Amino acid sequence: MVVFSGLEFIFRFLPVFLLIYYITPRKYRNAVLFIGSMVFYAVGEPHFVVLLLGLCIADYLLGRGAARRGKSGAVFLFLSILLNGGVLVGFKAAQAIQGGDLLPIGLSFYIFKMLSYEGDLYTGRIRETPRFIDAAAYFTMFPQITEGPIMRCSTGFGEGAHGAVPGGHIVHTGDVEDGLSCFVIGLSMKVLLADRLELLWTRLSTIGYASISTPLAWIGAYTYTFELYFDFWGYSMMAAGLAMMLGFPFVRNFAHPYASRSVTAFYRDWHVTLGEWFRDYLYFPLGGSRQGAARTIFNLFVVWVITGLWHGGTLNYVLWSMVLFLLIVWEKFVVKKLLRKFPFLGHLHVWILIPLTWVIFAITDLGQLGTYFTRLFPFVTGASPVGMAAGDWITYLRIFWPYFAAGIVLCIPKVSHFVWNRRRNPVIVILLAVLFWISIYVSANAGSNAFMYFDF
Repeated sequence: MVVFSGLEFIFRFLPVFLLIYYITPRKYRNAVLFIGSMVFYAVGEPHFVVLLLGLCIADYLLGRGAARRGKSGAVFLFLSILLNGGVLVGFKAAQAIQGGDLLPIGLSFYIFKMLSYEGDLYTGRIRETPRFIDAAAYFTMFPQITEGPIMRCSTGFGEGAHGAVPGGHIVHTGDVEDGLSCFVIGLSMKVLLADRLELLWTRLSTIGYASISTPLAWIGAYTYTFELYFDFWGYSMMAAGLAMMLGFPFVRNFAHPYASRSVTAFYRDWHVTLGEWFRDYLYFPLGGSRQGAARTIFNLFVVWVITGLWHGGTLNYVLWSMVLFLLIVWEKFVVKKLLRKFPFLGHLHVWILIPLTWVIFAITDLGQLGTYFTRLFPFVTGASPVGMAAGDWITYLRIFWPYFAAGIVLCIPKVSHFVWNRRRNPVIVILLAVLFWISIYVSANAGSNAFMYFDF
């Protein structure tokens, strides 16, 4: 699969595509975007291109029916849910049962875009049915097809959308400059932080969880926490930057979740577009929080069960989602007033409990997961806190402390706000240029790892 941080994408696909896109008259740009996106997808997933094209055609036709609204529109909406839901569940189940590479890359993300498209046509959020080429470009646009964000059609393609004209978008010089800045920031997060931290997390599994000390187990929990965050935030910034270079609005997918005051707020700020999708198309239709505490808890339970299953078919994902469900219910109905009175307690939830939930998320083998938690809490289980190699945590901390320090600094909202607000300052421009070429050098010499959310 071609990845945004790969040299082939940065120096081959992207320049050629942008050149063609910019010289094409605006009314044909969505056609160029659709064709270019299909080529991008075909390079990595040639055997699933027919599936993607078939779903584009089917969902466009079903969308025309859903736009009628009323009873007949509801029938087409129901058929769309059956089709898209059946394809997604079928592939997820096959992947869980047989393993291998049975899950098309990006399936969850473009399926969710198709479902939101149908729902928005039915409810009138999209007032006029787009042309096929415009809808197909929305479904498949390469900056978002593999890992999101899940942009709404009404945001980037509907009437009055940012820069939208029939068949394409107006691209301003400022959009390109800001898009490049976003792309470089995301590339640096991915290559210089996430990929370096991945080396430590992989090392721990190679050593064996039973052999690591308690301090190293906790370092490992924060290693995976930062690795996942900067991998996915980095991807999201790159995707947003690419879309901005094409004239689309910036789509925020992370809003500094580690500065949140509760687990509940954390998941409003983490993977924002996925959370909003579940809120608008599942939680609100179920009744949201408008029908009393018992129904609210039930609705949250449904959302989190589906969230866990969406991420994977192994039991650790269900366990991860249930732990988060219980934490959110705890915050909403048990300690809500306490968290308001003492906000630092909510920050402790985020900085202590969230890394523990990421360990559950990361380790699919429940036996190995249990072993890891015995290393995290040896005094509870009666195990020894000392690993096979005395002082192992000191050895690794000496090597990786700069990455943790950089990660902590970047979790402070004021830092990124400072950089972004001065993105056109010559000093910041030079800094971003230096980071870009360092990232390219590292990628060329160490290789570029696939983004972690490709598997979902």
